Amino acid sequence: MGIMVGRPFGIPVYISPYWFVVAAVLVVLYSEPGTLPGSVNGPVARYAVAAIVVVLLYVCVLLHELSHSIVARAFRLPVRRILLWPLGGFSEIEQEPPTPGQEFLISAAGPAMSLALAGIGYGLIELLHTQGIPRVVLDRLVLVNLVVAVFNLLPGLPLDGGRVLRAGIWKVTGQPGQSTVMAAWAGRILAIVLVAVPLAPGLAGRLSLDTDYGLWLVVVAVFMWMSAGQVLRAAKIREKLPALQARTLARRAIPIPSTLPLAEAIRRADLAQARALVVVDHDAKPIAIVNEGAVMATPEQRRPWIDAGTLARTLDPGMILSADLSGMDLLEAVRKSPASEYLLVEPSGQVYGVLAASDLDLAFGRA
Repeated sequence: MGIMVGRPFGIPVYISPYWFVVAAVLVVLYSEPGTLPGSVNGPVARYAVAAIVVVLLYVCVLLHELSHSIVARAFRLPVRRILLWPLGGFSEIEQEPPTPGQEFLISAAGPAMSLALAGIGYGLIELLHTQGIPRVVLDRLVLVNLVVAVFNLLPGLPLDGGRVLRAGIWKVTGQPGQSTVMAAWAGRILAIVLVAVPLAPGLAGRLSLDTDYGLWLVVVAVFMWMSAGQVLRAAKIREKLPALQARTLARRAIPIPSTLPLAEAIRRADLAQARALVVVDHDAKPIAIVNEGAVMATPEQRRPWIDAGTLARTLDPGMILSADLSGMDLLEAVRKSPASEYLLVEPSGQVYGVLAASDLDLAFGRA
């Protein structure tokens, strides 16, 4: 989950616990002699500058992610949180942009912010003509943001450039699902290229596998390959999501009073070939659903002496769903209000049946 460190613009920002470990490692590596310019003398100064640069790196990553999130919210897309983790950051936008234009603007906002930060750093260098440690920090500010912007613009998911590529293919083909698949495969190709660079025989310089830079390339490549794979699996699931329909998954239900003995309620359900029990009040209004797990856990010899209503969960508003829900809308409705059973109603308000979360999980697993 991570540790929440703030809510800029109302967006929760979390830091992965592993971030602190990797940040400390980066500080140590960056403070090694020869990594920083000669103007930074002494171990204390090197560690201090290294720490400032590493923190500055993640502040820039946070601003990068905030740009994505703010643009998404401008399009009324809910943002759950921003997560900073060892390899960068991630904005959890709960809904996909409905148009390729919005996808492009949200994706491009992050690299645009990084380029703007690099420009600000360069402007400060030209304006202030600083030297020594301030100049080293500003130089790194420019370099870090240029690297973040250029790297994220590489055309392959899960990078921002991959989402820009997806938006372009979507605009041309009109098929968001196929666009996602193509952009994800582009990401896998990029991952192979990143691995090939440090593994190339005879490659000299700072990108070979026996250097820190080469190892980081391999780590990033593995992350990209795995993330692209997750995108591909999610795309396949999305293709089958329309088959998840509340109506087809619904269980037939019968109304019962809360004081009806459980054994009698089960007998009536068996006669009606129903698999769910809905508790109603004196006006025949549904007020609760009998929990199937609680029924199964009740010994048969005790069922005649237990009121069915004692095993029911009161209906919260989130447990009443439209019988017309399907696909992602159905999954989103269930995610917002976790429960074991849901009451399905017609647009007129008439009870259609009961949706068991176990049935939905099973159907989703098959998909």
